[in-house]
Amino acid sequence: MARVSPLIFLPPVIFAGIAAMFVWGMARDNPDQLPSALAGKPAPAVEVVALGAGAVLTDADLRDGRVKLVNFWASWCAPCRAEHPSLIKLAGEGVPIYGVNYKDTPAKAQAFLDELGNPFEKMGADATGRMGLMWGLYGVPETYLIDGEGRILLRHAGPITERVVEGTLRPAIAAAR
Repeated sequence: MARVSPLIFLPPVIFAGIAAMFVWGMARDNPDQLPSALAGKPAPAVEVVALGAGAVLTDADLRDGRVKLVNFWASWCAPCRAEHPSLIKLAGEGVPIYGVNYKDTPAKAQAFLDELGNPFEKMGADATGRMGLMWGLYGVPETYLIDGEGRILLRHAGPITERVVEGTLRPAIAAAR
């Protein structure tokens, strides 16, 4: 009878160990949530220029005593178009949303809002991307939940979907109020 080497079991054991580490690592962190070094800290400065005829977003707006969203968006961004109905719905429910148009042309940004509606209470343009850089923006769309004192409570990278609204934003807004 041929003797089986114990080394034959080594590859499956190594594979099982690697798979277990992968599953454990995925379970610990939300892979869809990018880290934010600004969570719990005051929001960086608002540095925007006027966009359209609406009211311009200022630093004081972030410290107005209300819980609000700051949404970075662009007309050239397909996920921004996909999230827009959710922003319109939240604004219709009374959630203050401030818009920062990121690295876009004013005419295209205004055409985007004319076509899809304007959910923003106040907004401005960040044509150079400087404000986005100070806020740690990875890309658009990206949304920040800000408390009444101007502190960043939550950062969501990616489109705001109904699932994000119900599973993340509503609970965080309720807790902040």
